Amino acid sequence: MNVTIYTTPTCGFCKQTKSFFKDNNVEYTEIDVAENQDKAKELVEKSGQMGVPVTIVEKDGKEDVENFWGYNLPLFIHNYVIVWRCLHH
Repeated sequence: MNVTIYTTPTCGFCKQTKSFFKDNNVEYTEIDVAENQDKAKELVEKSGQMGVPVTIVEKDGKEDVENFWGYNLPLFIHNYVIVWRCLHH
């Protein structure tokens, strides 16, 4: 299981997303799209938009089609439960 967060350094919602994962012991890979234009293109290909944060969960080599966009706390907690279940099963 891999969790990837596309971010930029000045994004407040990105910081909240990373903080949420750290507080809940979810390991993730951060991709700074401001620093890496190839990854910025990849983000657009995967999500259809350029806004960050975008969190993608990959399990068994497949990316979750319900990628997490932004930082909507109720939705994020719901999705976190899905991530937690995947990590512990």
